[in-house]
Amino acid sequence: MTVEGALRGAAPHLLLDSLRTSLAHLYAATSADLLLVDYGFTTLRPVEPAQASAGRPHTPVDAGPADRVFRTQQPYLFRDVGPTATVYLPVTVRGDRLGVLMVVLPADRSGPTTTASLARVAETLGHALRVADRHTDLYRRTRRTHPLSIAGEMQWDTLPGRACTGPGFDLHAHWEPAYTSGGHLLDWSATERDLVVVVADGAGPGTRAALASTLALTALRNARRAGLDLVAQASLTDQALYGQYRGEHPLAALLLRLDLATGEAEVVDAGSPTLWRLRPTATERVELDRQLPLGMFEDTVYAPQRLRLRRGDRLVFVAHGTGEPTAGDPHEAPDGPVARVLADARHRNGVDVPRTVLRALRGPALGAADAVLVVCLDWRGDETGLPGEGPREGPAPTPSAVP
Repeated sequence: MTVEGALRGAAPHLLLDSLRTSLAHLYAATSADLLLVDYGFTTLRPVEPAQASAGRPHTPVDAGPADRVFRTQQPYLFRDVGPTATVYLPVTVRGDRLGVLMVVLPADRSGPTTTASLARVAETLGHALRVADRHTDLYRRTRRTHPLSIAGEMQWDTLPGRACTGPGFDLHAHWEPAYTSGGHLLDWSATERDLVVVVADGAGPGTRAALASTLALTALRNARRAGLDLVAQASLTDQALYGQYRGEHPLAALLLRLDLATGEAEVVDAGSPTLWRLRPTATERVELDRQLPLGMFEDTVYAPQRLRLRRGDRLVFVAHGTGEPTAGDPHEAPDGPVARVLADARHRNGVDVPRTVLRALRGPALGAADAVLVVCLDWRGDETGLPGEGPREGPAPTPSAVP
């Protein structure tokens, strides 16, 4: 039986046992261990039965070969002292990094071909974990360094994940606090033609805010899945929030639909988080016409705006639960701290940008908000198009446009 077949047939909580049996048969592996990253992205934690969960140490994400593989997303073959070798493999699903698989096998069975084959096994394991998560708590329990608050549990159950990659784009997100909740909202949906992204400031800490964010997220998905356009998605969500809370829990949100072939984007700014555009020689805040937050008043009318991207553009959404960080220097612009951090992170890999920006904004030097969500979207363009082909030019079909 293939590894894929074995994983499909295994009980959700026994995926690793099934994998070990298959690897022993196919590769003569003597052991296989799975490390999952915790919710705070601080440690890689071994998957073990509940009764053995305190048995083995956790691995910091900034040390050792497992960290190297987690950061670079490249398999690593380490030849041990003696007759064995250890292969470290990234476990990732469509850009969302789950952890690292470690396989120990005879040194004479190791090599580039085996490593490449095991990398495909790790990818298959990642997809199996996503499915198994619906049927067992084992893997979610493994990812906790300490208990989640109820609001934090709600947030992790509703948000789509930390990353999504596809032809022409890479999207990565990170938020803090990880074990409680700032009430942030994040969602995306991709097709072969476009990508829809929604980012919202936190409605505040605690269960009441998490409930409001969950209602908003459900309304947005309901409208999107019904085929409604971006304006109608904002309007339906606005009505749902106002109908439930009568303006007590407004949500500042930004809705964006990006044409993956042309780089043309439609934006609805409902009192939104800040949006920044990074290019090789410039970091600039995208100035949008801010409209009323979702759920603030009854029957708010929203208007779309237009944004055109160049191939290679990076968009960074920065959402602060309790307001934007302020500049310590009275001569600096109010958004100067964010601009500095983004400029420093301009040349980093997209996956590293959210955590880099978030760490800086939550640092004591900037006095930043307690809850921060950062999303980085890199648009590479239509990979089937001509090299260097830019977005279509033409009149904006809406009352306002952002160049």
